Amino acid sequence: MFGSVAKLIVNYLKTGVLVAALTALFGLVGYAIGGMTWAVGALVLAGVLNLLALWQSDKMVLAAHHAMPVTRADNPPLYDMVERLARRAQLPMPALYVIPDDAPNAFATGRSPRHAAVAVTAGILRMMTDRELEGVLAHELAHVRNRDMLIQTVTATIAGAISMLANVLSFAFMFGGAEDDEGGGLGVLLMLILAPLLAMIVQMAISRGREYEADRVGAEIAGSPMGLARALERLEAYHEQAPSRLAMPAMQHLYIAQPLTGGTLASLFSTHPPIEDRVRRLRGMAMS
Repeated sequence: MFGSVAKLIVNYLKTGVLVAALTALFGLVGYAIGGMTWAVGALVLAGVLNLLALWQSDKMVLAAHHAMPVTRADNPPLYDMVERLARRAQLPMPALYVIPDDAPNAFATGRSPRHAAVAVTAGILRMMTDRELEGVLAHELAHVRNRDMLIQTVTATIAGAISMLANVLSFAFMFGGAEDDEGGGLGVLLMLILAPLLAMIVQMAISRGREYEADRVGAEIAGSPMGLARALERLEAYHEQAPSRLAMPAMQHLYIAQPLTGGTLASLFSTHPPIEDRVRRLRGMAMS
């Protein structure tokens, strides 16, 4: 029990440090343009936009995937499985949806545990054994319990504000506002290029950290890490051979496994840790 609490504290501290780094970068860009007034204004604007998105995120995401609601009468085994896992996780029963996609995947969405939804594709229901599907669903419920949607919104707010400020900085650079000081033009150019890139890298690091934590908590909810480990291996093998044609790049951070493959460069900016690393950690939990 103590070990689990310690791991939870460490993981949240890591996330906090990364959010603090993102905030510091935001302040630096804002100050470079026009002091804290610019920084605060951009943060407020980005915050309003992202909070509006968070409030309606479940409806928008589910509609974009053509997800259909599922009741106990529609699919008793699936509904009972989610209900049982939610009870173990001490969560309200989330709304349950099935996506008409042959590619196996799943995600959770919603602004809070009381307004959460879990969606699975038709493909994952056909492919997975009960134990593997339990691991997948427990992982998604872990995201709900950890309030990862809120964390993602906070990081998206700051990263979005940095992008806004970088755009303002680009206009200043284009119209000669940075040429008054010797070397100023080079400094602005570096800030313009590096700030959004660094923001994206930090945002990806936070997303990867939340995936590791959802794997760990999900294994505890399911009662074993092996179902999720085997499910991840099967998901990786499938997506390497036939990437999803319906998955949206802008929503890849939601999925349990990244559905769109790419080369080495793409993997550097992946929202998910490598599957083999996640599986190795889960198998290590089983042996401990």
